[in-house]
Amino acid sequence: MEAVLGRTGKPRSTTRKSTLHRLKVPDGTTPELRRFVRDRYLEGDDYQVREFTRQGIEGLLITGGVPRERADWCDVVESITGLEVNERSRAAAGLVVIRTDQGTYALSYGVGQHMLDPYFRDDEFGLEFATRCLNDDGVIKIRNQIMDGRGRVDEYSVSRGERIDGFGLDRFGAVVRRICGTVSGLSLTSLTTGKTQQIRVECSQATIKLPLATTVEQFLSDLQAIENVCARPDPLPQLRFVSRVHTLDNRSRKAVQAQTILEKHLTDPDSPRLTIGVPDSCQESYSSAQAFRVRRGARMLEASDLEPEHLLQFVKDRPEGQRLKTLGDVRVTMFSDDDCRTPAGITTNAKEWLIADITTGTDRLFYGNGKWFEVGTGFLKTLEEELTDLFTQPQTITLPRWTQGPPNSKGHDSHDEDWFNHQAAEQDGYLLFDKKDIVTEKFRGGGLEICDVLGPENQLICIKKAPTSTAPLNHLFAQGVAAVETLRSDIEVRTKFLKQVAAHTPDHRLLHDFGTLRVVFGILLKDGRDICVDSLFAFAQVSLLQAARRLRAMNAEVEVVPIRR
Repeated sequence: MEAVLGRTGKPRSTTRKSTLHRLKVPDGTTPELRRFVRDRYLEGDDYQVREFTRQGIEGLLITGGVPRERADWCDVVESITGLEVNERSRAAAGLVVIRTDQGTYALSYGVGQHMLDPYFRDDEFGLEFATRCLNDDGVIKIRNQIMDGRGRVDEYSVSRGERIDGFGLDRFGAVVRRICGTVSGLSLTSLTTGKTQQIRVECSQATIKLPLATTVEQFLSDLQAIENVCARPDPLPQLRFVSRVHTLDNRSRKAVQAQTILEKHLTDPDSPRLTIGVPDSCQESYSSAQAFRVRRGARMLEASDLEPEHLLQFVKDRPEGQRLKTLGDVRVTMFSDDDCRTPAGITTNAKEWLIADITTGTDRLFYGNGKWFEVGTGFLKTLEEELTDLFTQPQTITLPRWTQGPPNSKGHDSHDEDWFNHQAAEQDGYLLFDKKDIVTEKFRGGGLEICDVLGPENQLICIKKAPTSTAPLNHLFAQGVAAVETLRSDIEVRTKFLKQVAAHTPDHRLLHDFGTLRVVFGILLKDGRDICVDSLFAFAQVSLLQAARRLRAMNAEVEVVPIRR
C-alpha cells in the first residue's frame, strides 16, 4: 500500500494520540452540536468555528487560542539574566465535536478540553473503558483521592507495567481518578495495522487518551471497538473496586442535579442528610478546640460544638442556587478556650466543613470538602458487610451509662466527656489517661493523648460523644490510629507511656505484653442509639473502616462499643 504523505512530505502516521470524550444529553434529545461547547469559545474573536459532514459523521470544529504579546515568564528571565527577553506565546486549542451512529463524542487537542461544557461529559466513560480492558500486569500509574473529607490525592507509578495489587491501594477509601496502563488484543487501528502488540492508554473518569486512527473509516472503527469494550457487562475482577466510587466535576450533570437538591436541604438545620466534617487543615488542631466562631460580615455566633445549624443560619434565607456559594463566604475559626480569645487553628470557610448525603433518582452522591462523589451499589454493599462484621464482634470491655447531668454555669450538660471518662476509670482494672498527654520535642510543645482510659486487657479506650455530626468521629478514629502508630514507632513516647502505666499499676500486664494491642472506640450517639450501618454517616463509615484496616496492619485489634444513656 502506498504511504500517504502529509504537508511536510513525510509519510502520515495512521494513528495519533488523542483525547476522547463521550457526551450525554440528560433528556435524550438531539441538540445542535454547538450546545456542547461553552459560549465564550463560540463567540470569541480568537476562535474559529466550522461545521462539517463526512462519511457518517456530523461535526463541529473549533480551533484557536489566546495569543499573548509577551510570554508571562519573560519578566522573570529578564530579572535573573539582566538580558532583554520579549517572546510571544499562544495556548493553542482544538476541539472536534462529532455525532455518529454510536453516539456523540469530542476529540480535544492542546487545551481544547476547556471548550467543552462539563455538564454534558460522561463521567463514567474513561474508567469504564480502563476497568474492562487493561492488561492484568499492565498498570503503570494510578492517581486517587482519599474519600474521607480531607481532599488528599495520592499518585503511584512504576516504570513498567504491574498488577494492580502491587500498588498497595486502599481499595475501600481510595477513589481512583486516573489510571494509566497497557491494553492489547483490541480491534484498534494502532494494534491491527502494525507490529505493535500493546499500546498505552491513560484514562481519567471522563476521558480516554490513546492512539486513534487518522482516517475517517478507521476512526469510526476505533470508536466501535472502544464502545464494544465499554459494553462488556462487568469490569475485570482485579479492577472492579475502581467503579465503586468516583469523584464528579462540580459542573457535571449529576453534580448539578445533586447540588439543586442540596440547596433545598440547606434551609433545614435538622436535615438527616447534612453533617459536619473536619477539613484537612484543621485536623491537628480540632482536638484542642473548645469553642467555634462562625462569622459572615458583621453577623457572628459562637458555640462550644460546631453543628450544621450554626452554618445554615447564615444561608437559609438566601435564594435557592446561592446558598452553597454563600457558605464559601462564611468563616469558621476554632478556639482553644471558651472565651474565644486564643485561636486553635487557621480560619476556614464553612463550605469546607459541610458534608452531605444526597440521593437523586437511582444515584447516590456524597458531598465533602467541596467535592461530589458518586457511590455505586457494590461499594455500599461491601461497606455494609464489613461494618456489620465489625459491629457484631464480641465486646471485651464494659462502659457505664452516660446519663444526663444538671446544667453547668454556662447552661451545658455537666456530664461531659471528662465526667464520663472518670466514671469509666472507676471500674476495677481500668486506668484514667484522659488529658495525660505524652510530651516530647517531636510535638513542638504539645503532646499526644494515647487514650482516654486503659482497659484491663491492654485496651486503649477512646471515648467520643457524637450526637449529630461526623466530625468528632473522624477525629476519634484518627486519634486511635495515631496513638498506635506512635507507640509502635517512637521509643520515647512508648517509654513515657509505660512509665505512666507503671506509676498507676506496677504489675500491669501491658508492661510485659506490648505485642497485640486493642483499640476500643466508645461512642455515644444521639439518645444513646445503637451503632449500626444506618446510624453512622457515610464519611464516618469510610473513616472507621480505613482506621480499622490500618490498625490491624499494626497488629492492633479494633472494637466499637455503643455507650447508652
